[in-house]
Amino acid sequence: MKVYPYRRLTGNVSWRVDKAQLKVEGEPWEDVESKYVSTVERVVALGPDEDRPDWTEARLHLSAVLPAKAMDPTGPWQDVEVVAVLTERATNTRTAVDLSPVSDDGRTRTGELHVHRCDLLDRASLALHVVATVDGVAGRVIATADTEWFVDVIEATPSLARELDVKMVGFASGAGRLRRFKEAPWVVDTTGRIPVVRVNTDFDGLGDLIGADGGNGAEKTVREVLLAQMCSEVWTAVFHSAVGDLEIEDDGTPLFPHGWQGDVLREMLPDMYPDREPEDALREVHGARTGASAAGWGELQSRIHFAASRRAGVPRALSTTIRDLERLTQGDDA
Repeated sequence: MKVYPYRRLTGNVSWRVDKAQLKVEGEPWEDVESKYVSTVERVVALGPDEDRPDWTEARLHLSAVLPAKAMDPTGPWQDVEVVAVLTERATNTRTAVDLSPVSDDGRTRTGELHVHRCDLLDRASLALHVVATVDGVAGRVIATADTEWFVDVIEATPSLARELDVKMVGFASGAGRLRRFKEAPWVVDTTGRIPVVRVNTDFDGLGDLIGADGGNGAEKTVREVLLAQMCSEVWTAVFHSAVGDLEIEDDGTPLFPHGWQGDVLREMLPDMYPDREPEDALREVHGARTGASAAGWGELQSRIHFAASRRAGVPRALSTTIRDLERLTQGDDA
């Protein structure tokens, strides 16, 4: 747990995106339909859609409610402000806006965040911070909302999760960078906006096996194990990619990345360190990678392998396979 040299605000800071509007150059603002703004997924989907024009600017209407203690005049915080910050790493965009008080007690705040389409490439995260003067020092962050929102300019459906992209391609006859992997059944590419698994169709029988829906008992058994193994390798690869590009604060604290990298870490860390908070687990991983932790790189690999196997369902697939093979063997003996 991170320790601060000043009093922090406890309690729930609730906030949301109330609505979104889009603007085409030279045209008035138009409201975005509610189906594109999901309060459950906390996603505003502004990707291409037949019902939506090619917009140049978006306006997000935000609201937040602070705990009562934040506005206590006898408390340790003065000049309390609420700031929403939109960040996208792909374009290095960072936009902030102050939310103004709209209630007599100052707890309820609202504001509008403007986003230019040319500043976003994929998916941006939207976080909310409470800032105040503490012990005479202005601009200290006394709280950060537990939840983030996301602004997605690629997808037209507001979904927090994104499906893995699987492409079937011949390595031997494919691009030059794939030819050197021509003997591999598949490779995982984590350089794009979402991870891509490229399956080698030149690997004899692999494409037919993975793409088949039916088949006899033995084929189904082999396919399930193969897919579980592939998924395990994918989880391992994306985890390494995610922890390899962490932002580090001045005091050495690692921060969760945005986009799928952050999603991957939040999925796997509870399996790797079930007795720790996500922030503490991330600090442990970073320490193991940099040599600052007593737990070495080897122990970290074991934890990654365990979490990846569990996420991919390897234990379940393997148990099912063993039982199926026993039944097939008994059938042959009969």
